[in-house]
Amino acid sequence: MSMDRRRFLGITAATMSGTLLAACNKNPRSAARLLALAERSNESVERAIFRHDTMDRVPASARVAGKDFPKYFVSDTMPIWDPAVRGVWRLEVSGAVRRPLSLTLDDLMKLPRVTQKVDHFCVEGWNARATWSGVRMSDLARVAEPTADAQYVDFAGFDQDYHESWDMESAMHPLTLVAYGMDGRLLGAPHGAPARVHSPVKLGYKNTKYLTRIVFMPARNGGYWSDQGYEWYGGT
Repeated sequence: MSMDRRRFLGITAATMSGTLLAACNKNPRSAARLLALAERSNESVERAIFRHDTMDRVPASARVAGKDFPKYFVSDTMPIWDPAVRGVWRLEVSGAVRRPLSLTLDDLMKLPRVTQKVDHFCVEGWNARATWSGVRMSDLARVAEPTADAQYVDFAGFDQDYHESWDMESAMHPLTLVAYGMDGRLLGAPHGAPARVHSPVKLGYKNTKYLTRIVFMPARNGGYWSDQGYEWYGGT
């Protein structure tokens, strides 16, 4: 009998959580070490079953969430890029690359376009379906030419400098997009305009909205939620 990936990860997480609670009740000072061990164990499992060449795809006829797709940001008010205040929006690609980039939205839209219908999974337990349009991160990387020591990618936005770093393999997955369109229209502010990261291989908090910077790096550097105790790898 087969077991799907998410169910397996859920069972693994539940087992680790039970162990943590029992150990922490006996010795609270061991919590930090045990949490670090649990995260390393979870990441090892997730990396071992990560599939680079395929993911479950949503049928073309499947219904999208539309206006019911949840909206989320960390600022007190919805982040909106105002050119009169901030100037022309640009996506800066830098770090361990041979060709740093500074792309306007028009520049980004001139790169090879991909449209895909996928489910978005949130760490809070909900999922919602949308059709995303944008540029594959792997295509953007081909233009920027990462150097050999580029092992991680940090995605940062203008929503209170929200950022999350990823492993290179997940960032280069063919379903990982720098998205500028949703359900046949340009992104709106509620969902991360002018551009955002979207990939079904990561939980929602890893998918940085309001994107302004992509930095290739030799080492991981955490993230907004990762630094507050959320799992760094965040795979689905």
